[in-house]
Amino acid sequence: MKQGYFVTGTDTGVGKTLVSAALTFFLRNQGVRVTGMKPIASGCIETDHGLRNEDADLLLTASNVEADYDLICPYRFLPPIAPHIAAEDQGTVISIDHILDCYRRLQACSDMVVVEGVGGWQVPVSQHKSMSDLAIELDLPVIIVVGGRLGCINHALLTAESVLASGLSVAGWVFNKIDPDMQQADAVKQTLQNSMPGRFIADIAWQNNVDFREISLQFDMLDVKRKT
Repeated sequence: MKQGYFVTGTDTGVGKTLVSAALTFFLRNQGVRVTGMKPIASGCIETDHGLRNEDADLLLTASNVEADYDLICPYRFLPPIAPHIAAEDQGTVISIDHILDCYRRLQACSDMVVVEGVGGWQVPVSQHKSMSDLAIELDLPVIIVVGGRLGCINHALLTAESVLASGLSVAGWVFNKIDPDMQQADAVKQTLQNSMPGRFIADIAWQNNVDFREISLQFDMLDVKRKT
């Protein structure tokens, strides 16, 4: 097994961080030394310790490896806008090579690293690169978070098709019901189960104040192998 997973979503706001934290905690409970990584984050807040990101903080909470925050979340931006636009506004170029270096340093002290993407599969990170380019360089199995709402079948299948076309594998997918008023959610989920590649990992019902620890109990994952 490759040493980690890349978590993408059918859109922004579909629960990638929740799933990434739950996956990290699941692996932790299997006795794995695991680190969550959020390479790029916008919508950060100013603190006494510099810019911090709520998503990266949650991944850090779920992890059981101590690591430098600049490795966990190397690119952090204050405005809650597309990261490539935020980077351009402050004169920063997001370097995939730098992210890869941070990932390898995390990998060196961990059995596995869970990397959470930003936005969807094709979200730009610079003028010429997208999140898919980063995922390809990381060469990790991909987990797709499907935001359960009207239109998600098309979004899920297009995302899976694009992942497979890139040469990567879909390890599994999660159905996260983000619309409490979604009709025929079970029928939609069944349609996806008949069509999506990879393992069906979890079905997350809509709820307020969801806890990643509780979600991790639902996970149906492949066998976990640690470094020897």
